[in-house]
Amino acid sequence: MHEPSLNALEFPKVLERLARHASFSLGRERALALRPADDPEEVRRRLQETTEAVRLIEARAPVSLGGARDIRPLVERAQREGMLEGHQLLEILGTLQAATHLRQLLERLDPTYPHLRGLAVGLFPLPRLQDEIARCIGPQGEVLDGASARLAAIRSQKVVLQNRIAERMQALLLRYRAFLQEPIITQRQGRYVLAVRADQKKAVRGLVHDHSASGATLYVEPIEVVELGNELRELELAEQEEVRRILLELSEAVAAEAAALQETVETLARFDLILARARYSLELQGSEPTLVLQRDGKHILWPPAVAGQEAPASLPQGEPPLHLLRARHPLLDPATVVPIDLYLGGEFRVLVITGPNTGGKTVALKTVGLLVAMAQSGMHIPAAPGSRIPVVRRIFADIGDEQSIEQSLSTFSAHMTRIIEVLREAEADSLVLLDELGAGTDPVEGSALARALIDALLERGCLTVATTHHSELKAYAYATPGVENACVEFDVETLSPTYVLTIGLPGRSNALAIASRLGLDGQIIARARRWLSEEEVRTETLLEQIQQEREEIRRSLEEARRAEEHARDLERRFEREVRELERQRHEILARAREEAEEALRTIRNRLDALERDLSTVRVTREWLAQAREQLREVEASIPEVPAEPTAFPPQEQEALQPGDAVWVESLKAYGEVLSPPDAAGLVEVQVGSFKMRRPLTDLHRTSRREEGGVRVVRRKPAAQQVPLEIEVRGWRVAEVEEVLDPYLNDAYLAGLPFVRIIHGKGTGTLRRVVREFLASHPLVASFEGAPDRDGGEGVTIAHLIGH
Repeated sequence: MHEPSLNALEFPKVLERLARHASFSLGRERALALRPADDPEEVRRRLQETTEAVRLIEARAPVSLGGARDIRPLVERAQREGMLEGHQLLEILGTLQAATHLRQLLERLDPTYPHLRGLAVGLFPLPRLQDEIARCIGPQGEVLDGASARLAAIRSQKVVLQNRIAERMQALLLRYRAFLQEPIITQRQGRYVLAVRADQKKAVRGLVHDHSASGATLYVEPIEVVELGNELRELELAEQEEVRRILLELSEAVAAEAAALQETVETLARFDLILARARYSLELQGSEPTLVLQRDGKHILWPPAVAGQEAPASLPQGEPPLHLLRARHPLLDPATVVPIDLYLGGEFRVLVITGPNTGGKTVALKTVGLLVAMAQSGMHIPAAPGSRIPVVRRIFADIGDEQSIEQSLSTFSAHMTRIIEVLREAEADSLVLLDELGAGTDPVEGSALARALIDALLERGCLTVATTHHSELKAYAYATPGVENACVEFDVETLSPTYVLTIGLPGRSNALAIASRLGLDGQIIARARRWLSEEEVRTETLLEQIQQEREEIRRSLEEARRAEEHARDLERRFEREVRELERQRHEILARAREEAEEALRTIRNRLDALERDLSTVRVTREWLAQAREQLREVEASIPEVPAEPTAFPPQEQEALQPGDAVWVESLKAYGEVLSPPDAAGLVEVQVGSFKMRRPLTDLHRTSRREEGGVRVVRRKPAAQQVPLEIEVRGWRVAEVEEVLDPYLNDAYLAGLPFVRIIHGKGTGTLRRVVREFLASHPLVASFEGAPDRDGGEGVTIAHLIGH
C-alpha cells in the first residue's frame, strides 16, 4: 500500500485505537504495524478471523491472554548461553500458561470457528518446562529450596548457623552492654555486629566493619563469633553458586525449546491482534462487509462467511462494487457523526463531490479511504451490514492543503507533486481520492486541469472520488459518461452544514444566500446577481427547487419508514400475544382433560378392585351392575372437555426435529420426536415408556413438557397394579367389552408385554366375542390360545403392540 496516502487518511490513528484493545506488548506492536493486504484470500481470511472472534466474545467465552509477555528477547538471550533471572523465567512461565489456557479454549470450539481453531497448532504449552520453572522459582522470582537437594541442605545449615550466631550475640550483648551505644544486634557487610561507643572500642575485642557518620559509633563483630561468621559466609557463597547453577540449567531448558517458544509467542500475538480487531469492531458497532474482487472481467462477491454458503457469486451487471450503507468516519464521535451512503464503480467510476467549505466533503473522502483500508486490514467497518468493499491493490490519497516549506513548494505545487506520483502508479485496480482538485491556482486553468486529470483517471479505470469548488466540474460530470455529481448539503437558514451526502446532484455555492443571511446590504446582493449569467441563475434556481423536492421526499420516506416500523412492532407483539394465548389454551385444555380422566380413572380403579375381589368379597352381581350404572352416570355428569386443538399457529407447522414435543392424536397423548420423518413419512416417537412410528398427519408440535421429558396425558399405572390376567367367565357380551377396553389400555401403559384373558371353554360364544374384540383393538398386536397346560382354548393370550 502507498504509505503517504495511508498517513493522509489518518490510518495510523485508527491503528492506535485498535492497539488499545491488545493485551500485551507484541500484540500492540502487531496492531500498530498492521497494513491493508491486497491479496483477496488474505483479506477474506482476516475478516473471517475477526468475525469468529466477535462471536466468541459475544458468547462470553473466557477469552484472556493474561500473563502473556513478549519473551523473544529472553529466549534469544538463553540461546546465547546467557543466564535468565528468576523474574524473567516467571515471564516465560506466565506466557506458557496463557498459551495452555488459550489452546484448551480453541480446541473446544465447534467447527463454526475454523480459523480460530487452526491457531491451536501454533501454541506449544511445553508442560515439562512449565513444571520445572514452577518447581524451582517462587512467585517473587526467588529460587525455591526444593529446586535441588543441595540447595535445601545449604539453606538448612544456614538457618542452624544463624540461630547459633544469634544466641551467641545475645549473650555478648548482655556482657558488653555498658560499652554499647545502643543495645542492639545489627548487620554490616553481611556480618553480625554490635554498636560499640568509639571511646570503648578496646573493651570489645573484634573486627570493625563500619562506623556511623559522626564517628561516635563503631560496628564491631566480636571475636567470639568471627569463626561462625566465616562459616556462614561460606554457606552463602555456596548458596549463590547453587542458585546460579539452577538458573543456568533452566536457561538451557528454555534455549532447547527456543523454536517452540518463538512460534508460541508469535501465535499469541496473532490471536491478540484478532481479538483486538474484534473488540474494536464491537466498539465501533461495525460489521463484516461483502468483498468484491475482479476475476476474468467480472466482479465476484464474497459475502460474510455463513455455514453452507461458501461459493462466491457474480455481482449483477451495473451494480457498484463499492457500496457503503450508513457509513461513519471511524475517528469521529458515533453519537454526533452523520452516516452517509456512497456507491461507486457501477454506472460511474468517478464521483465529483461539490459543496461549501466545512460541509463534510473531506470527511466523506476520508471515510471511503479508511473503510476500504480497514476492511483490507481485516477490521470490520463502521457501516450497516450489506455494505460492499472492492479489494484494491493500491490506495492513493491527496488530502490537505499544507505547503511544503522544506521544498519551497506552494499549495498548488505540493498538490501537483502528489498527483503526478498518483498518475505514475495508479492502475485499474486502484482507489484514488483527491481533495480540492484544481485548487491553489487560477480558477479557469485549475478547472481545466481538473477535468483533464479526471479524464486520465477515467481512462485507466481507477475508482476515483474527488472534491472540488470549481463549478465548471459540475457540468463536466453531468455531461461525461462514467462521471457522476454528488454534493454535501448546507442549511442556509441555520448557516450550518447537514453533512448529508447526495449522489446525483451537484452542490450549490450558496455564497449569495449566505452573505444575505449574514446581513450584507441587499443592494450589493442584487448587484452581484446581475453579474451572473441567465444560465447560471436558472441553474441555481433549478438546483434549489430540486433540493427542496428531495428534502420533502426524504421527510415523507422517513415518516413512511417510521410508520412501517411501528406496524411491524405491533405485528410482532400481536403474534407473541397470540402464541402465548394459544399456549395457555393448550395447557388449560390438557389440564382439564387430565382432571376429568383422573376422576374417571379413580372410579374405574374402585370397580376393578371390586371385580378382582368378587370371589372373596360378598358382592352381588346386581350390586356391581348398579355400580357400573353409577359410573355411566358420573361419566355423563362430567363436562365435555374439547379434544386437543389441531389448529396450531403457523410457526408450529415446520418440519419436526428430534427433541420436539408433539401431540399424538390417535393416542390422545404427548410424546417426544426421536428421529425426523423417513422416506415413507413415518416419525419415530417416544410416548411414555414406548417407542412407535407414527405418520406425520397424526402428530402436532406442542410446547407442553414436563421435567424429565414429555408426559402422557393418562397417568401410567404401576406394573404391579395391573394384573397379568383377567377373568370374564360368566359375563354378558356387553360387560366383557366394557371391561376389556380399559384393562388393555392400562396394561399397555404399564408396559405389560401380554395379558391372559380367562373366558372359559363353554359353548365358545364368549371366546369368539373376546377374540373378535381383540382383532379390532389398536393396542393388540396379535393373540392366540393358551397351551393346554395353561388353560388351552379356555384362555386367550393377547400380545400388545411395541413388545
